[in-house]
Amino acid sequence: MSTSIASEHTVPSELKSFLASPKQLLINGKWVNAKSGKTFDVFDPATDDVIAQAAEGNGADIDAAVAAARAAFDGGPWSKMTASQRSRFIWKIGDLIEANADQLAQLETLDNGKPFAVAKAADVALAADMFRYMAGWATKIEGNTIPLNVPYAPGSEFHAYTLKEPIGVVGQIIPWNFPLLMAAWKLGPALATGCTIVLKPAEQTPLSAIRLGELVTEAGIPDGVVNIVTGFGETAGAALASHDDVDKVAFTGSTEVGKLIIGAATGNLKKVTLELGGKSPNVIYDDADIDTAVAGAADAIFFNQGQVCSAGSRLYIQSGIYDEVVAGVSEIASNMKVGSGFDPSTQMGPLVSREQFERVNGYLRAGLDAGAEAAAGGAALDRSGYFVQPTVLKNATPEMSVVREEIFGPVVAAMPFENDNELKTHANDSTYGLAAGIWTRDISKAHRLAKAVKAGTVWINCYSIFDAALPFGGYKQSGWGREMGHAALENYLQTKSVCVNL
Repeated sequence: MSTSIASEHTVPSELKSFLASPKQLLINGKWVNAKSGKTFDVFDPATDDVIAQAAEGNGADIDAAVAAARAAFDGGPWSKMTASQRSRFIWKIGDLIEANADQLAQLETLDNGKPFAVAKAADVALAADMFRYMAGWATKIEGNTIPLNVPYAPGSEFHAYTLKEPIGVVGQIIPWNFPLLMAAWKLGPALATGCTIVLKPAEQTPLSAIRLGELVTEAGIPDGVVNIVTGFGETAGAALASHDDVDKVAFTGSTEVGKLIIGAATGNLKKVTLELGGKSPNVIYDDADIDTAVAGAADAIFFNQGQVCSAGSRLYIQSGIYDEVVAGVSEIASNMKVGSGFDPSTQMGPLVSREQFERVNGYLRAGLDAGAEAAAGGAALDRSGYFVQPTVLKNATPEMSVVREEIFGPVVAAMPFENDNELKTHANDSTYGLAAGIWTRDISKAHRLAKAVKAGTVWINCYSIFDAALPFGGYKQSGWGREMGHAALENYLQTKSVCVNL
């Protein structure tokens, strides 16, 4: 069976005026050109056509944006507002995202390639919810009082307490796989805590961040609180990570770039949080609901074209059901409709860029050359755009690059296991530790494996369930810190202890 192709690709007319207008930088509440005057092309991954030009910010623009954020934090109204006032502004951003849901989803489809229905139901809806969730936390950031017992000051009485204070100016660098949602994950907690921000979107997908900047301004966020600089990682991103007037940098992206961020941050020892790569194990036991597990395993790897850091890219199947599960996932892969995200029948869109297209195809060639067999897919589609077949590889072995390295595409390696001892060894045999999936009817067994696996999120009889209240982040080389939930606030706060001699 071969992958079906969905072909309709019509850019909505309401996007054309947005695309035609200059895509500038947002600095201190004003939309401005890059100081160099340079722009860069923005591509439609479904056609490989240029759809817009965005301002190419560099170090000089980062300097201006950081200065605006610093002024807004030190002297501007944001950090001095009441938490209740900040909360209302943040909630308004969520309302505006919801009111513009169709346009934002269309921008994600056009710029990233994902199906429109997915972008609207997942990316846009979760982004709005993130701002509303964090709006609620703005009024609930509090320290505590601490009774002291100081042995070298007998008879003395002290009143001691802690304050939770915003860390200051934050540099945020977001990826291209969920452009709007990742911006929300970063902006929401930073705004709730009273920080000011310089946001650097991925150069592959700047459009929804630019539109979000317009909505942030419309919501009434004061000038300089949110600044957006589009440009390339090697210039704008590197300048932001190393800037001496930035107090903290938050990055989502590859582990390789995350390590560069850490090095760049050492100049002023700024705080760093990182949400990085993954090579997540997805385990199906022979007592699982097989139909549900097969559908879940397919969704775990083919959702968002496999361009998900927590994708279930290592599929471990108990040996007695191995052939049945591989056949089931392969059948789903072979019948998926791959095409333009604007075609309602599309189930999987293109990869985001030519670079990513070549990377994924390189891994496919390497896996097949090493002896893996394509039970489904295994190659690019012969058409314009960056389309790759959803692929199931069997006969993969632990030393292969398709098993050990993050492909970030719709490619799953399916491997059999006999028992729990063997499984635990294989599941944790990775430099990554972002997520894992477990499919079984035995809830005790599920809990035991969830405890044993070294991963920041474990899904049991489900996969890719995200909520603004549920912390997300990694073990090992999958990152530092957590996104979402109450835990995310700590990324943007510092604790001050106050001690008073009574």
